[in-house]
Amino acid sequence: MSTPEPTHRFAMIMAGGQGTRLWPMSRQHLPKQLLPFIQRPHDPPGAPLRSLLELAADRLTSLLPQDRQYICTGERYRELIRRGLPQFDDAHILGEPEGRDTVNAVGFAAAVFERIDPDAVFAVLTADHIIEPDDVFRRVMDIGFRLVENDPSRLVTFSITPTYPATGFGYVERGERIEEADSAWRVKKFVEKPDARRAAEYVASGRFGWNSGMFVFHAGTLMKCLSRFKPESAAGLGLIQRAWGTPTYTKVLNEVYPTLPRISIDYAVMEPASMQDDLMICAVDMNVRWLDVGSWPSYAETLRPDDDGNRVSGRARTFIVNGKQNLVVSGESGEHTIALLGCEGLTIVHTPDATLIMPSEKAQDLKDLHKLLPNGLK
Repeated sequence: MSTPEPTHRFAMIMAGGQGTRLWPMSRQHLPKQLLPFIQRPHDPPGAPLRSLLELAADRLTSLLPQDRQYICTGERYRELIRRGLPQFDDAHILGEPEGRDTVNAVGFAAAVFERIDPDAVFAVLTADHIIEPDDVFRRVMDIGFRLVENDPSRLVTFSITPTYPATGFGYVERGERIEEADSAWRVKKFVEKPDARRAAEYVASGRFGWNSGMFVFHAGTLMKCLSRFKPESAAGLGLIQRAWGTPTYTKVLNEVYPTLPRISIDYAVMEPASMQDDLMICAVDMNVRWLDVGSWPSYAETLRPDDDGNRVSGRARTFIVNGKQNLVVSGESGEHTIALLGCEGLTIVHTPDATLIMPSEKAQDLKDLHKLLPNGLK
């Protein structure tokens, strides 16, 4: 693969999700990506817990200069991010007045990057995944950057080898290999979140990978795709782009952004682009440990089990007698005691103002509590 100078590279971490399936730890005022609740396997015992956003920012180290790293998040979280990640100043935090799904977060970044540098090529990264090891991640991202630098009409995603027929991820179907890199191939078909039957068919075929939710785009190409497939978003983002760096920017952003149609980047751009002859969707195999920490069962996978399969996180004094396959999570206070006797397959999450107890197999139904609690899952 040819090696153009990577002087036009940028990255944006999407950090705007609410994390309602990790209630009661994840709340509107402190969503999952900002929660310090992750212990990395190589961290020494007693090391401070890290947030998912911190880990995402760490992965950018040595990949890009700090002045070309950005975070897109809700405006309400700006100060929390500034305190937790002081290397990101105000200019490098793209604050959304309200969440309008991923196509507008990505389009927001594309509009800003194209305004800063018309030749900008940027990576879209996630703030709610554990990806290891970091050096493999950086190598794969470099391949994605170079694919777009060599041909700006390419839209690059990253494929994860599926381990089960998940219905919560998009899938990409493998097409012909791209000569520039052994791990890169043309996407034959892009499908978003299939039902269980189709997911099982995709995995059994061996031709499909999970779409990781990470991308590399040429900023100008992405803006043209929006004009073509989602002109309402393109028009609004164009207004925001023209106001960037001017005294009217905040006013325009607050007026225009909430009017943008809410839709994902997968539905708005990737699926329709996969049916166009003049655009090429490429995928790069990302052979890493990849965990979407979006629910309590997936969070449990970040913890080492004891001999009975119990997993415990937090400062509470926890005792489990004749129990197995339980998950117990508590906050930073060590003044509380949690005791389980003869329990199996439970998830227990304790915070100072709320406690969740459920069979672990019911974790996907957690959003149903939103209808019953007086303040939802706030």
